[in-house]
Amino acid sequence: MTRRLFLQLSAASAASAMLGGCTSFITQAVDNPPALYRLTPKSTFGDGIYPVTWQLVVDQPYAEAAINSQRIALMYTPIQVDYYANANWTDRAPDMIQGLIVESFENSNMISSVGRQSAGLRSDFVLLPEVREFQAEYFESEPPIAHVRVNVKLIKMPDRAIVDNASFEAEIQAAANNMDAIVNAFDEALGKVLKGLVRWTLVTGNLYV
Repeated sequence: MTRRLFLQLSAASAASAMLGGCTSFITQAVDNPPALYRLTPKSTFGDGIYPVTWQLVVDQPYAEAAINSQRIALMYTPIQVDYYANANWTDRAPDMIQGLIVESFENSNMISSVGRQSAGLRSDFVLLPEVREFQAEYFESEPPIAHVRVNVKLIKMPDRAIVDNASFEAEIQAAANNMDAIVNAFDEALGKVLKGLVRWTLVTGNLYV
């Protein structure tokens, strides 16, 4: 066998092995898709809020790359981010949170019109959220703590002036160290954040109309 023919056969064998490995990996991914989880909007807000006549648009939330993902983030130390295997959110976390903010405002029945910024709607105010914390933390306890923090700025249109800002944070420990319990803890923590965010926005907006 010539050296040239040997090299050709070796390259073909290597390509075949690589293709076989890829096929195995793809089959495994199809056979074992990640479980998908979603969170729920807030629907009760208590007393002390009143109907408003102005319109609101919720902007696309900012989040750092570690959170800006469908993957569910976890932290074993305060400086290292990891992700749960075989478990994802149904959407990228910022998109999911934006939708839940809009739904929570709608559920309040206190605002005449609310929608996403991407819809190109005209509004009296824009709410600009920033997702600062959205992970399960193991460095203080196990089962982990679902830690959610969202900062918001309320912007008056059309001059786009920031009239106020606030931060909403909640930490809920999961009842057990399994995905259903951890996602339930996320749901409760985000629910507390959404409740505070909606109430603050409705009250604050009325001060600047």
